[in-house]
Amino acid sequence: MPTDCISYQESNYFSRLIVDYLDKKTETQSLYHRFPTLENFGSQIDEKAAHFSTTHRNTLVTVLEKQYASTAASEATLQNIALLKNGNTFTVTTGHQLNLFTGPLYFLYKIVSAINLANELKAAYPTNHFVPVYWMATEDHDFEEINYFNFRNKKIKWNRNSSGPVGRLSTEGLDSVFDVFSKELGIGNNAEYLRQLFKNSYLKHSNLADATRFLANELFREQGLVIIDGDSEALKREFIPYVKRELLEQVAFHKVTETSALLKTYNIQVNPREINLFYIEDGLRERIVFENGGYIVNGTSRRFTTEEILDELERYPEKFSPNVIMRPLYQEVILPNLAYIGGGGELAYWLELKSFFEASKVPFPMLVLRNSVVLATPKQAHKADQLGLTWADLFQKQHDLIDAKTKALSAFTLDFSEQKTHLEQQFSKLREMAAQTDASFIGAVAAQEKKQLKGLDNLEKRLLKAEKRNHQEQLSRIIALQNELFPNLSLQERTANFSEFYLEHGSNLLTELYCELKPLTQDFSVLIV
Repeated sequence: MPTDCISYQESNYFSRLIVDYLDKKTETQSLYHRFPTLENFGSQIDEKAAHFSTTHRNTLVTVLEKQYASTAASEATLQNIALLKNGNTFTVTTGHQLNLFTGPLYFLYKIVSAINLANELKAAYPTNHFVPVYWMATEDHDFEEINYFNFRNKKIKWNRNSSGPVGRLSTEGLDSVFDVFSKELGIGNNAEYLRQLFKNSYLKHSNLADATRFLANELFREQGLVIIDGDSEALKREFIPYVKRELLEQVAFHKVTETSALLKTYNIQVNPREINLFYIEDGLRERIVFENGGYIVNGTSRRFTTEEILDELERYPEKFSPNVIMRPLYQEVILPNLAYIGGGGELAYWLELKSFFEASKVPFPMLVLRNSVVLATPKQAHKADQLGLTWADLFQKQHDLIDAKTKALSAFTLDFSEQKTHLEQQFSKLREMAAQTDASFIGAVAAQEKKQLKGLDNLEKRLLKAEKRNHQEQLSRIIALQNELFPNLSLQERTANFSEFYLEHGSNLLTELYCELKPLTQDFSVLIV
């Protein structure tokens, strides 16, 4: 079976909102500014250039140079940072939590998508420069979401207590995690590379932000990736006007609530709070709440009058942290950004934000669904061929796949649709007869029809069950293969860590991804590696 792909819409792994967005359905067109096509980037470039000042560029470069001061950046990355001072340089950005050792595979797919899109834009708009950016979610506090990764179906977990922004969290205790991981890796050059990568990332850096920057830089430095930490006093100072308006006017709450009403037929990803800000310090990240005419830091004794909190904002802007609703605006204020690359869940909440951006007078970026990939071995592809499976088959829900393959393997038809249709036709005639003779018979006819159709359903299910037993060996092989490619009946990219594939393929893994992933397509890629 060759390297192949299936459309996102047909993969059954994306919400109706995202499918409708990709199909540019009328219901979604008010939720985005420009759809991500190569041609549309020209207008996006012009708009962002007009809204992003030289002062912002200089601040951004100064902060990045400071954040990279102790990082061995490549010449490509240093050049990209320097280029950000120029008015013809723009970014394409993806963001991710500080998952231990990158967490699930899609961490790689996000960043490769950003790198490949930057390269594609450079080819299409050669007079401009495009920088791929990874935004580290250093101000998140959901430690339980990031403190582990899976390696060969084993959960490797960092057990400790955590509070406050995770980027400031000490890496103390990761030596014991390294010992467990090291033993699992075994021997070989690729195993030793992964061992040293973990050690140099986590055992030689004092906090999780620095460790994650080192790790991402090591994996993507030669491609010119620029890594940014938004937990910065200088960057937050540029965001003061928007924070002030959030505190005084609650713009996000009003605008996103209006948009949510338009999305009532979809599952809303996030709901805004009246104030979409946290107050952060080392070990502290709590919501700011307006209560009884003043502002409180939830769960603490800290209280501010309006005058006091505005003074606190001017003096310590770094203590005001945007939540999931405000963070996209913060990103677009401090970066000369054209597009955000994210997963289906991320784009779903970005689609709630356009009117908020308009009210804030900040250009809304183009929203690009990150590349998704299933990695398969030649042996697995061969098994699929032997079992008569296509990739579309393997993307089905397992129950549906087994039912379909049982019917395909059976020597006779297991579908009683023809018999049901015939039965319904017979009862239609009986109803006509009852109506012409005695209307009281109509209820009896309907009850008998329901009973006999249910009987046919039961016979169909029993026959299907019997045929599953007759073809149990082949169906078990199908189930085993699907479970390998879709662990826990979910996407591989949401479960497995890159290390188990790097162990086998080394740097060729990333080389293949750079070659194969096309960020502006709408295909779920299947790569034979």
